[in-house]
Amino acid sequence: MAHDAGLNILTQAIVSARHNVRLLVVNMNDKHTAWNGRAIILLDLDAFFASVEQLDHPEWRGKPVIVGGDADKRGVVSTCSYEARAFGVRSAMPASTAAKLCPDAIWTPGNFARYAELSAAVMDIMRSKSPFLQQVSIDEAFLDISPSKFNAEDPVKVAQDIQQKVAKLGITASIGLGVSKAVAKIASDMDKPQGLTIVYPGREKDFLSQLPTKVMSGIGPVAQGVLKSFGIHTLGQVAQANEDVLKKAFGKNAEMMRLRCLGADTDPVESIDEVKSISNEMSFAVDLNDRSDIEAALATTAGKVARRLRMKKLYAGSIVLKIKYSNLSIKTTSAQLFSASNNEYDFIPVLNLLLNDIWIEGMPLRLVGCAANHLRETEDEQLRLFDDELQGSDDAHLHSKVKEQLVEATDAVRDRFGDSALLYGRELKTRKNLTGSSSKNPADYK
Repeated sequence: MAHDAGLNILTQAIVSARHNVRLLVVNMNDKHTAWNGRAIILLDLDAFFASVEQLDHPEWRGKPVIVGGDADKRGVVSTCSYEARAFGVRSAMPASTAAKLCPDAIWTPGNFARYAELSAAVMDIMRSKSPFLQQVSIDEAFLDISPSKFNAEDPVKVAQDIQQKVAKLGITASIGLGVSKAVAKIASDMDKPQGLTIVYPGREKDFLSQLPTKVMSGIGPVAQGVLKSFGIHTLGQVAQANEDVLKKAFGKNAEMMRLRCLGADTDPVESIDEVKSISNEMSFAVDLNDRSDIEAALATTAGKVARRLRMKKLYAGSIVLKIKYSNLSIKTTSAQLFSASNNEYDFIPVLNLLLNDIWIEGMPLRLVGCAANHLRETEDEQLRLFDDELQGSDDAHLHSKVKEQLVEATDAVRDRFGDSALLYGRELKTRKNLTGSSSKNPADYK
């Protein structure tokens, strides 16, 4: 930034040759002062999925890599390497557009079990520094590292240590450090990849005031339009705006957004250790309208959800079915289980019965999904709505011990050799028709 006596901001990059990490500090006079007040970091793993692919495939390093759906099958880009971004490729871009922008890119559907493994390793590094962790996606998390009488370690050194330990895993992270979550989030985006941006206490206004409104979480396109109509384009202007103007832009959240733009918000870092739901969805390149194909897809989603439940040692008390029609409308329905379970052979017949409630034979479906709700750590009994109907199904006659042995054997193979080492016929039937796209919802990776 240019020197401005009024703002008193000096931004300087310090490059550590040993760790190749850039340190950006708002007002370098603060660099050697003690931290006073709250200290929140936002860690964002750089081009995470693509970085993992380049880590596991050394021959892909330095080349454009795109993780996501097939360009011919209505997929979207999950993420891409920085080499691909140089061609204009971005996350959530239609795969067909990305293929035109970067025709020589390396495409991969992704290895989500591997991403989850490295994500968990990063979260463990963060938890070793503080128990106050809030993971917001598979590649992003807040951490409260405020100095206290029990922990007087300098927050800057804590952030540097976390960044260096992540680098040893073979991937990189950009980190923002400030007194609030809003400041930390914006700071983390200032210098990518592998940057560390520090906003010392008392420098929040200087840091935020000249930034455009779009960088602040909570100021979406609609609010930006309202603010623009009043001549408001920067966060500093939002902070000084008339209350009536802010209410038109943000409604009941007007004062909260003013505080965020001042860097004065006190939103806590909330640990979200309790998993409330685990889900999986499958989008199809070609719509399904045959019941056997739809049931095969549902069985595949049920298997993925059940495996994640077993990995978390959790049991579901209810199951939700979600479908998306070809016109993009969505319907869901759910049912309680007779007893809480983490076995797909308990889920599949329920999903097949639920399908009758929201689907008519021949209707084309673009997506199906399964979610496990009312999670618990025991198999305590529940009333199941469909108990009588299920007595005649083939799956109902599978002895519970046999079902347990079947999933235990499957898990053992996949734990040792990977999820693709053993595939059921239903999975082979379905996988050729997938778009290959995936979200970064942390619940889908737990």
